[in-house]
Formats: sequence, C-alpha cells, structure tokens
Amino acid sequence: MCLAWWFQEISMMKDGFPSAPSQPMATGYGQEGKFSGPLKPMTFSIYEGQEPNQIIFQFKANPPAVTFELTGETDNIFKIEREGLLYYTRTLDRETRATHNLQVAALDANGAIVEGPVPITIEVKDVNDNRPMFLQSKYEASVRQNSRPGKPFLYVNATDLDDPATPNGQLSYQIVIQLPMINDVMYFQINNKTGAISLTREGSQELNPAKNPSYNLVISVKDMGGQSENSFSDTTSVDIIVTENIWKAPEPVEMVENSTDPHPIKITQVVRWNDPGAQYSLVDKEKLPRFPFSIDQEGDIYVTQPLDREEKDAYVFYAVAKDEYGKPLSYPLEIHVKVEDINDNPPTCPSPVTVFEVQENERLGNSIGTLTAHDRDEENTANSLLNYRIVEQTPKLPMDGLFLIQTYAGMLQLAKQSLKKQDTPQYNLTIEVSDKDFKTLCFVQINVIDINDQIPIFEKSDYGNLTLAEDTNVGSTILTIQATDADEPFTGSSKILYHIIKGDSEGRLGVDTDPHTNTGYVIIKKPLDFETAAVSNIVFKAENPEPLVFGVTYNESSFAKFTLFVTDVNEAPEFSQYVFQAKVSEDVAIGTKVGNVTAKDPEGLDISYSLRGDTRGWLKIDHVTGEIFSVAPLDREAGSPYRVQVVATEVGGSSLSSVSQFHLILTDVNDNPPRLAKDYTDLFFCHPLSAPGSLIFEATDDDQHSFRGPHFTFSLASESLQKDWQVSKINGTHAQLSTRHTDFEEREYVVLIHINDGGRPPLESIVSLPVTFCSCGEGSCFRPAGHQPGIPTVGMAVGILLTTLLVIGIILAVVFIRMKKDKGKDNVESAQASEVKPLRS
Repeated sequence: MCLAWWFQEISMMKDGFPSAPSQPMATGYGQEGKFSGPLKPMTFSIYEGQEPNQIIFQFKANPPAVTFELTGETDNIFKIEREGLLYYTRTLDRETRATHNLQVAALDANGAIVEGPVPITIEVKDVNDNRPMFLQSKYEASVRQNSRPGKPFLYVNATDLDDPATPNGQLSYQIVIQLPMINDVMYFQINNKTGAISLTREGSQELNPAKNPSYNLVISVKDMGGQSENSFSDTTSVDIIVTENIWKAPEPVEMVENSTDPHPIKITQVVRWNDPGAQYSLVDKEKLPRFPFSIDQEGDIYVTQPLDREEKDAYVFYAVAKDEYGKPLSYPLEIHVKVEDINDNPPTCPSPVTVFEVQENERLGNSIGTLTAHDRDEENTANSLLNYRIVEQTPKLPMDGLFLIQTYAGMLQLAKQSLKKQDTPQYNLTIEVSDKDFKTLCFVQINVIDINDQIPIFEKSDYGNLTLAEDTNVGSTILTIQATDADEPFTGSSKILYHIIKGDSEGRLGVDTDPHTNTGYVIIKKPLDFETAAVSNIVFKAENPEPLVFGVTYNESSFAKFTLFVTDVNEAPEFSQYVFQAKVSEDVAIGTKVGNVTAKDPEGLDISYSLRGDTRGWLKIDHVTGEIFSVAPLDREAGSPYRVQVVATEVGGSSLSSVSQFHLILTDVNDNPPRLAKDYTDLFFCHPLSAPGSLIFEATDDDQHSFRGPHFTFSLASESLQKDWQVSKINGTHAQLSTRHTDFEEREYVVLIHINDGGRPPLESIVSLPVTFCSCGEGSCFRPAGHQPGIPTVGMAVGILLTTLLVIGIILAVVFIRMKKDKGKDNVESAQASEVKPLRS
C-alpha cells in the first residue's frame, strides 16, 4: 500500500460509544488508539474521488482470533488484511453508491468466527464533480402582450447528479442574454430557484408584437447555488413569440333609456382573457348608490334594470379579470355605456308666472323679454327642440295681437303700437310651449311702467337765511326741503334725490330723502367752522335716479337755495399734532433746547405754553415760543422715553386750553461703571482642597448695550493676589475665578476684581468677591464656629438661660402665694356664711 493522508468522521453504532476521527496514517500499524481499535460497529465518512489504496481503520481482536473476514457491499473495492487493516482499492463514487454496508468478523486459525460479525457502514460524501445539465438544449414559448408581471409562462429545468442536500446540487438560474435588448431594459425575468420565466413590469407594458414579434433568451444554470467561482454551469436557449393581447375593451355601448324589455339584458361582451380559468367582475368607477350592471364568467355584461337618461346619461366602469388566487391578470378594461334619449319629458315653464316690464314709450319690435322654458330630454335634439306660440292675450285693449313671440327663441316683442299705461297697466299672455310630442302652457305677466318724462319741482326756490352756531351738533337736522314729481309714485321715475351742488365744498352738509314723501332733511355731517366758512350760499338740485326720457331736461324748477350764517364760538387752541417727539443724548448740557411744540387758537388769540407731569424736574418750556429746554442733568437709566404733557392756553378770552404729549427719547452714553450682577455672599470651596477649583461670577452695568451685549474684561486688582488666584474671561458678562494651589486656610478671603466695560469712554471699577474655605457635608458649607457679631458666646448663652429660669421661678412663687391667700379668704367667707344660713330639714 502507498502512503495516504486524510480525515474521516467516525460514529459509533448500537453500543453508544463516542465516535473518534481517524488520524493521518501510513502503511503499517501507526499509533495505537488513533486509527485502530477493537472490533465493534462503526461508521466511516469518506469523500468521493480520493486516491485509492487508503487505509480506513485497523481492527484488533483477542485470541484465539488470528485473522479477519470482510463481507457485504464491498463492490470489490473494500479489503481487509489479516492484521485487521480495512482499506479501499479504487476511487469511491457517490453517484454509483452513496452507502456501503459491510460486515467484519474475527476468525480463529480454523476459520471459525470467534467475534462478530459487526456492521461497518461506509458513507461516501459528495464533492462537486458533476455539472448541471438542462433537460432541453432549446425551449420555445409564447406570451401575450400586457400579461401580468411575475406570472410564469414557461419553466426551464436542469438536473445535477450531485447531492441535492448539499450546495453541490443546489441550482441557480439566470437570464444572461435578452435579444433584442431595447433601451437596456429587461422585459423578462426568471425565478433563480424554480426556473419560472415571466414578464417584468416593463415587459408587461412595452411588449408589442407589431414592433418585435419574437425574443431570444440565453439562460444559464449554476450549481453551488451560483455563489462560488468554482461552480459548474450549463446554458440553454429560449425562443419566445409575442402574441397580440386579446384582453381589450369593447366598443362603447349605446342603450335606450326606459327600456320595457325583460331585464337583465345583455349589452356587450369583453373579449375573454388570454388563458382559460379567469374570473370576471365589474368595478364601479363612480361609486354610484345604484349600479345597474353585472357580468358573468363568460365575460357577458348585462344591464339589470331600466336606465333613465335624465337621471344619468352615461356610465363608466371597469371589467377585471383575476386568477384563481384573486390576483389581477392584467389592467382593468374601461367600459363606456351611453344612455340614448327618448322624448319622455314635456316642456316645463321657468316659473308659475313670468313677469316682464315694458316702458310705455317702447318702440315697435323692441324686446320685452325672453321666456325660456326647459326640457329635460337631451339637448340639441328633436326631443328638446321647443316651439313657442301665443294662444291668448288679456285684456285685448286697445286691440288684440299687441305682442308676438319668436317661435324657437321665445323672445317677446311689441307687434303693433307703443303701450300706454293709462290704457292698461298690465297684460297677461298664455303661451303654448311644445316639443314634438308634448305641449305645456306658460303664463306671462307684462307690466307697463311709466316713463320718466316729468322733472322734480321744488315747492319754493329760496328757503331764506339760517343762522347756526359753529358748535351745532353733527347729525342735527337744520332744514326741511320739498320737491314733487308727477311721474308714477314709488318708481325710479318719481323718486327724488337731493344733492348740494354749490356752497359746501367741504361736505359739511348732507340731505336725506324720505322714500315715501320725497321730503329732504338737511343735516350736519361735519362740524361747522366760523373761521373758514362764516357765510355759505347753498344750492340744491332735485333729480331722479331713473334717467329722463330723450328731449326732457332739468330746469330752474329743480333747483333751490338757502343762505347759512355760522356764528363764532370761542374754541380751545389746537396743537399741530397730538404727540411731539424729540431725541437727545442723556449727557446734553443744562439749558440745551431739546424740542418744541406748536399750537394755534382758532380765534387768533395768543397762546401760552406750560408743562404738566414733569415729575423729575428736567425740563422747562418757553411760554411764548413752545421751545423746550433741559434744566437739570438727564439720565436715560432713570427713564426713557421721558413723557410730559404740554398745555396750550389762550391768552385772554375764556382762557381755554388743550393738552398734547411730549416724548423725549434719551440716547445712552457710557456713564455707569460695571458692578457685580448680584450679591455674591455664598461662594465657597470645601476645605481642604484636593485640587485647584474655580467659581463663576457675573458682571453688569445700567447702560444700554448693543444687540451683542456688553463686553466686560476682568483682571485681579492687585499683583499680590496673583500667587493665589487667577481670573479668566468666559464671555462678555461672565468670568471664572480659579485657585492656583490648594494650600488655603479655613477662613474667608476677599478677592478684589478689576472690571472694565470697554465703552466710550471706558469705565472701570474694583469689586470685592468674598470666597469662604470651610468644612463641607452633603454639599453644604459648615462655617467655623468662632464668635460672630450678633451671636452670643457660650457663657452668655448659659447666663441668659439661668436668668430665664430664675424669672420663671419668681413668677410661679408669686402665683402660688396668691392662690393660698385666695383659698384662706374663701374658707373664712364660707364659715361666716354657714353661721347665718338656716339648716334644712
């Protein structure tokens, strides 16, 4: 035998002993216990394709056994030597035999079995030594355009002799070529495990036999699940014919309304699905409350009840084909049903009585109005074509046939002469409206209206003089005027509107008209003003809202006048504005002019100015000019804007006055030194320090800052502090005080900090920051128990306690003595009383 190295899996059988793998061995006995052992049932796993003449195991037997015998499915491959060496002489092939069942027995010198036989199982393990093979070198199939994506129309199959339970026999399919390839889009796909070929979504949409009637696919199959570079493969060709989709919507259906035939009625049929077994259904696109259609499994579509075009003239719904699993086989087909009209509706009038108006001077042929009747049948058909005819006129004065109506348009016109309201104020017409099968009577009322041929005439043209004080209340009625119109009452021809056309350019007066009497009431709309209009010559015009007829114009009869005299009333001065505002810097010199106000007296009197509400005494005002000056230092931080009242009083007359506001806005200057933002009395470090520590403090000042805020700088106020402390800036307002070492006493330190505000001009200050070093517990500082001002010493506390106890004792003694005296007195009184009281029996 030749030298061989390999690995075997050994499993014990029946006796339950644990299996042990054999070790690499050479011809000979090898190492005891590694590839040899007693005779017992065993299983060996050997990979196929190994070199022949490989030792499997060496069995050992006890005397009197001297040799071994091998039987079973040896296939003349497995041998055993006298010494118990089990080996094979040819390469194993799993595809020929996957398991060899052998028996080994131990024999004595006479050939008699002294031990065994025991079963020995040889499992031949698979290696990937077989390539997959397609069952056909070429496949042919057909698919219809618009077939559902993912639904297989062909399966390709391949086999592999290797163990299917291992990756060696696991196959993976793939499309490697599609011809033609349009726009780099795959129209076909394959299930890599089953070999099922179907359309992609793009293929379902784009396949068209008119453009490309056939396609060719090259399909590959690989073993090892297609995941290994060393896998074997095979290819096959698939020729695919694209056929036309027969799943198409039928032509639009026309259905006569109100059919009396028995329902349901077949109205159309969808072309059946490409393959048998499809299940058909209808989907209502419009979600109607009543859906009068159905479909059977042959694809026939029925209407289930009579349709009414006037209710709905067209229907749109979908026909759907699904497979046995309820999945759509393709896109739905849109079905259109048009309901054809029949003449089943009579004409209807627009209203019970249609009313028109016509002026009494209307010319012949002019339109009076149009009667528009309705027909619910289909428009623009003979069923809805209407004819109009006048069948009666009431009254027939001054003659019959005064009106005519256009046969198809329904427009009414004057036929013979203009109308006179004095003859007849109203006409009633009966009009027949008909279509080809029905007739309806409609009623029209024509009112003859008066024309505006009379102008308004004032009862008098001059209403004289009127004197009013200038403070007469707005809204007061100051005059009543009256004009009349001979046209028909309560019409646009007789209604009168009054307008002031002269003498009131400011619009201080107005005229309201009573709609029932045409009386005009002159009212004050804006305050009267003696100073600007002491005398006004007012001119009125009376006119109608309806235009006058041609040839008639307004004349002097439609105009009237009166003269308004306004008497003077003393009025208070008037400021030019309600609020005056000025802006100055807060550091202006005393005596600087900071603003001025102006007021005028309507009567032209002189004005004297004064201030009210100058609580800080900062300002004074020139009584004559209204100029305002500073009389004391201003301070923005104390109040800005600073608000005072300015009083303007007329000099002489009634001394009337009025008040306005003066707001002084103070702009900031840097006049406040920086300071600590709060009283820092609780800063402490726990003593002793284990490491240098730090505390944070904040600075501020009272000046106005930009939107970026203040920009303080911080430093120690003395060089002597620098050996113990360090100050570092955090931002424009905060800084950090840090210790430079840990060697501090348990007491309070006062650290002087120099703060500069960086303003213009810069201001600075030195602030004291007290920091205490103390013993700590639970995050709190226990300060040294030395005597502090206001806290008594121990001796003092004891003295106070003894004094308090002594006072309490004296008070108790006095109370006790008093109680004893009161008790003795009570006893004496009791004895005396007993002497005078009679005994009771």
